[in-house]
Amino acid sequence: MDEMLLLRHGETEWSKAGRHTGRTDLPLTEHGEDQARALAPLVKGQAFDLVLVSPAQRARRTAELAGLGGYRLDPDLWEWDYGGYEGITTQDIRDTRPGWYLWRDGVIPGDAEHPGESAAEVAARADRVIERARRAGGRVALVAHGHFLRVLAARWLGLGPEEGRLLKLDTGTYSRLGFEHAEPVLATWNAPIS
Repeated sequence: MDEMLLLRHGETEWSKAGRHTGRTDLPLTEHGEDQARALAPLVKGQAFDLVLVSPAQRARRTAELAGLGGYRLDPDLWEWDYGGYEGITTQDIRDTRPGWYLWRDGVIPGDAEHPGESAAEVAARADRVIERARRAGGRVALVAHGHFLRVLAARWLGLGPEEGRLLKLDTGTYSRLGFEHAEPVLATWNAPIS
């Protein structure tokens, strides 16, 4: 594999408000659609050997507006399942659980649609995506979600999933994972389209 291009989906109402959005399937805001369109020059004319997209409509719409056609939906690219914290802001969680931090403390179980995931479970999904990307060879593009892509980048670097805490990732940005002297590196991270 030469390079992996990562696109974080554009803004949604919940991402704008800082609400944890795992499996709740929300559309992009108008600004989120503009962010996705702004990614188009980045992928225009590029040939990808594999394009994988989260099943969430916010990711699919981002892929389409960015011009990434011919993609395959990959359920391993879903965002972290936040369980009982789905739709809740960090501040609201800290009101009942002072000092809570996702990367250290994890989530509580939710309902049947949001049972919750540990960092290790998210990492297992990320590892499977990395393996598929490496088998595809060449250039790979992924369109997914903030916390998931942070875990994926940590795993790419051979780090534990909790080290994704070090890799802030905004909506509508792109990142590149690649190699230097055959070793995995971050080539670009959290780059905005200006």
